[in-house]
Amino acid sequence: MKKSIITGVLAVFLLGSCGTHEHNHAEEGHDHEAEAAHGHDEHDHEAEEAHKGASNEIVLTPEKAEAAGVKVETVEPGTFRQVIPVSGQVMAAQGEEAVVVANMSGVVSFSGPVTEGMQVAQGSSLLTLSSETLQDGDPLKRARIAYEAARKEYERAGKLVESQIVSQKDFNVIRENYENARLAYEALSPSSNGKGVAVKSPMSGYVKSCLVKAGDYVTVGQPLMTVTKTRRLQLKAEVSERYYPALQQVSSANFKTPYSDHVYRLDDLQGRLLAYGKASAEASFYVPVTFEFDNRGDVVPGSFVEVWLLGRERQGVISLPVSALTEEQGLTFVYLQLDAECYQKQEVRTGATDGDRVEILSGLKGGEKVVTQGAIHVKLASASNAIPGHTHNH
Repeated sequence: MKKSIITGVLAVFLLGSCGTHEHNHAEEGHDHEAEAAHGHDEHDHEAEEAHKGASNEIVLTPEKAEAAGVKVETVEPGTFRQVIPVSGQVMAAQGEEAVVVANMSGVVSFSGPVTEGMQVAQGSSLLTLSSETLQDGDPLKRARIAYEAARKEYERAGKLVESQIVSQKDFNVIRENYENARLAYEALSPSSNGKGVAVKSPMSGYVKSCLVKAGDYVTVGQPLMTVTKTRRLQLKAEVSERYYPALQQVSSANFKTPYSDHVYRLDDLQGRLLAYGKASAEASFYVPVTFEFDNRGDVVPGSFVEVWLLGRERQGVISLPVSALTEEQGLTFVYLQLDAECYQKQEVRTGATDGDRVEILSGLKGGEKVVTQGAIHVKLASASNAIPGHTHNH
């Protein structure tokens, strides 16, 4: 009996030991599975980080970059001038424009087409004025008759004054009448066809505006057309009164016309500041600032333009050409060149612009290489040629 009890106790003990061993194995198996799962998560996290680091990197081969006209500039702090952005207008300079007026009353007729922009030479006939059909008759004919009569009288008196038949005093009066008649007749230049008076161009240049048409009746002194040389032009900028204290430091300007993306620099066009107003115009809150510059043939007088007035220089400013910037969802970006074929999009914060370059307040530092031309091609490459998993760890 006692032996049976001892045998039963030993059996129970052995069964308990086996259960504990199996439990430990189960826990050990569970730990291995957890470690494997954890290791897999770490691997996925590392892959995700690698992919994230590569997603902002753009690959563009040197051959494709050259074909797209991509150019790079190394960022270096330099000088950048104080800028006042305003609007303005281009006008002909004084002495470079003349108004052609009627030298007699009459009816307008054109011997050939006269259009705005047509080139004319000094002394060339622009139009003809005739008064033959008017009540008072033709002034040219009357002037010629008076001139011929005065000339004959002057020639006759010249012969008689030598024999003292005509006194010197009377001869002087006759000569004065002759000179007046000659001047009056020569002022009315007859046209080439002998009908009416020819109105000639006072200068070589271009017809800016024609104020009359064929058949119009005009009076003496009435403006007929405007001729301009357009060799020298004026830039008149309208500046808000709040910028008035800064006008004393303004010395030059850049401007852009509405028909071209080219930014004109007065420093490159022999430009100079003529004057700036000391008060605003009547019924206006703007102060005029006037410059003069050479016209290279592609600036149209009368154009309204966008103007950037340039003031004092500032040192240590990072700036980039306007062509280097791209916009996306209200943010401004540039593209950095990491190596010969890798680029990266970089957000920047911009400041003032002179129309040609833009001040960079943050996002760049000296020594970095930035795409200044062809940035749009790099932007397009970011959508098509970005390679996931490619990192810049060479």
